[in-house]
Amino acid sequence: MRGVALLLLVASAALEWSGPLHAQTRAIPVVGFLSTASPASRGGEQLAAFHGGLRQEGYTEGENVRIEYRWANDDYGRLHTLAKELVALRVAVIVAAGGHVSALAAHDLTKEIPISFTTVTDPVKSGLVKSLNHPGGNATGTAGLTSELDPKRLELLYAMKSSAAVVGVLINPNRPGSRFNYATCGQRLIG
Repeated sequence: MRGVALLLLVASAALEWSGPLHAQTRAIPVVGFLSTASPASRGGEQLAAFHGGLRQEGYTEGENVRIEYRWANDDYGRLHTLAKELVALRVAVIVAAGGHVSALAAHDLTKEIPISFTTVTDPVKSGLVKSLNHPGGNATGTAGLTSELDPKRLELLYAMKSSAAVVGVLINPNRPGSRFNYATCGQRLIG
């Protein structure tokens, strides 16, 4: 979350300098929080970590930062509309929680507002950044790169239990990209 706080700091400075020199009030930056989850589900954990990171950097909601929350409640079809609302509000930064689907929803709508995403499996492959070393553009965040490890995990499972002929994988079939990741994993293991 240090990246989110840094983006917030930059956005805050930009807001301060963008007003007239004679202005007496400081603009409070507005952060857009776009999540695939709901506050009652795993979104609560995301939110606690987000607020903790902001506090570490000296930001407190309602005092020196305002946060506009948009929750998709696991309905990925709503993400585009929710991201569009945040862009229309002209937030200083969008925090895209929930992997590549929320990050892409925001990224498709703005190239100006900074986007800080959480754990995108492969941000280069998904088109969010140009490279891991030099992301370019307006998006940054953490890369999971864990799908490349899935074939190795299955190999290790097979080495430990060679009699296992069938392996079950629990995925959310409605999450974009999930079928591709596991289909590719199975092909690499078999072929």
